[in-house]
Amino acid sequence: MAKNIVIITGASSGIGMEFALQIDAHLRKTDEIWLIARNRQKLKTLAGGLRNNTRVLAMDITVDAQIDRLRDMLREERCRIRMLVNSAGYGMIGDVAELKLQEQTGMVRLNCEALTAVTRCCLPFMSRGARILQMASSASFVAQPGFAVYAATKSYVDSFSLALREELKDREIYVTSICPGPVDTPFFDIAERHGSTLSVKKLTLVTPERVVEQALRDACLKRPRSVCSWPIQAFGVLCKILPHPWITSVIRTLKG
Repeated sequence: MAKNIVIITGASSGIGMEFALQIDAHLRKTDEIWLIARNRQKLKTLAGGLRNNTRVLAMDITVDAQIDRLRDMLREERCRIRMLVNSAGYGMIGDVAELKLQEQTGMVRLNCEALTAVTRCCLPFMSRGARILQMASSASFVAQPGFAVYAATKSYVDSFSLALREELKDREIYVTSICPGPVDTPFFDIAERHGSTLSVKKLTLVTPERVVEQALRDACLKRPRSVCSWPIQAFGVLCKILPHPWITSVIRTLKG
C-alpha cells in the first residue's frame, strides 16, 4: 500500500516551519510529513511538537546526490506525495557589484535550481489531486534594483510554477505560486547583511501565519497564485499597468 506523505523544504524556520505547523493541524489522511532542511536539530525540535508522524531529513537540496537520495527513499517506501511545499530559499540585499559572487550564485542555486530539482524528483510520485506550493515573492512582479538577483530568482519561480501548472493540468495536479510581500521572519537577518530594505516595504510586513493560511486556502481552491495582503495585491496590479522602467527608477530613487 502506498504511503501518503507531505514534503516541506526549508522546514527548519520561517514560512517553511509555519507550513509544517498548519499542515500538521489541518491536513487529514496523511501518513507522514517529511521535513527537509540542513539543520537537523531544528527539524527534530519541530518534529517533536507535531502530532503526525514525521520524517526528519537533514539534507542540502543544492547537492545532486541529496536529490538522488530523496528519490531513492520515495521509490523504496512506495510514497504518494499529497502535497509538496518548496519553501527553501534566501535573499541578499545589495547591488550586484557589491555582493559576493558566491552569495549571488547561491541564491540562484537554492531558489531556482534546487526548487526545480526537488519538483522534478517528486513528480513521478504525485497523482490526481496533489498540490505543489512554490514559494515565489511579490519581488517577482518587477525588476528590483538593490535586490536584483533575489527578485530575478523569484520571477523564475513564478514563471516556472505557472507553466508547470499548465503542463500538469491533464493529470489534475495543481500548482500554486505564493507571492507574499515582506514577511516577519528571520529572512531579513540574512538579507540585510550588506544593505537595508526600503522602510515602506517593512510597513507592509505580514506574519508567516497569515501567508501560510492564505496559501493553503488558495491551493485548496486550485488558484494559480496566492497573494495575502491588499497592499501587495495593489502593487501587483500597478506592475501590470505602469511601465516597468518607471517603477524600477522609483525603487532605485527611494533606496537612495
